[in-house]
This record gives sequence, C-alpha cells and structure tokens, in this order.
Amino acid sequence: MKDMKAKTLLFAMAALLIANVQAMAQNNEARVLVAYFSATGTTAQAAAKLADMTGGDLYAITPERPYTSADLDWHDRQSRSSVEMNDPKSRPALAGKPLDTADYTVIYIGYPIWWDLAPRIINSFIESHDLKGKTIVPFATSGGSGIAHSAKSLKAEYPALNWAEGKLLNGSGR
Repeated sequence: MKDMKAKTLLFAMAALLIANVQAMAQNNEARVLVAYFSATGTTAQAAAKLADMTGGDLYAITPERPYTSADLDWHDRQSRSSVEMNDPKSRPALAGKPLDTADYTVIYIGYPIWWDLAPRIINSFIESHDLKGKTIVPFATSGGSGIAHSAKSLKAEYPALNWAEGKLLNGSGR
C-alpha cells in the first residue's frame, strides 16, 4: 500500500513537471532531454518514468570513476562523496564526451539530494554543456530532504540559466 501511494505521488508530481513542457509545446516544438545522475538507481528510475511521460531523450550523467558504496558512505568524513560535498569547487570528471544540447529546448536535470544539495557532478554537467536559452527543470530524489535548497543553490550558482520550478520525485513531495 505504501509503495502504491509513493508511485501515485510520483506520477502526480511528474505530471506537474510535464505541464511545463506541454505549455511550451503549444507555442513551439519543445524537444526534451532528461539528464540525470543516479548513484543507487533511484534517480534513474524516476528519470526513466519522466522521459517516458514527456517523450524526452534519456541521458545518464556518468562519473569518469564510478562511485562505490564506500564512496557514498556519508557517515565517513573521508568518503569520496563527503570530500566532494565539503568542497564547493569540486567538479568530478564526467565519463565520455559532452552531449550536444543544441536542439533541446527543455532539459530536466535529475539527481539524488546529497547534504541538502545537488551532487557536485551536476555542476560538472552544467559547466560542460551550453545550456543558455534552454528551460532547465531540476528534479531530485531523496531519503529525507526536499528539493528547495538544492534548486535554490543551483539557481544562485547559475543565474544566467532559465530555471523552472523543480520537484522531488520520490514520494515525500517536499
């Protein structure tokens, strides 16, 4: 029952995000990209559903060096994720070459919430791609935090980008 409620809420929240795309599509042809970073698979599942619902292309933001469970141990101050998140200038290297974003008009950027923020690899992605003139819609998954602080931080760090309202897509709705 709890899983069913979470799925229903996920779809309702995704529908709110999709409304942004549908409104844009009425004025011009919107081409959608759903780019996401997922460390454990939760964000990947939300991204796949969002891409399916929007008709968008799915793109995994992949670190050059994959994260291990030891890297993700937030109880360990020396774990890779802890070190990265404690350094605002950290930019983990991306695997592969940058994606050509020229033809996209709407780009959803998804991530798990780490320390109430987007993981630093999201900064790596944003800084490696020309996103000016695109509508950027953040979405996130989290075990306990909302998206508000992470979205506000991204907007402050990249004020030249056209940010739309984001949503948490894993059930809590904060």
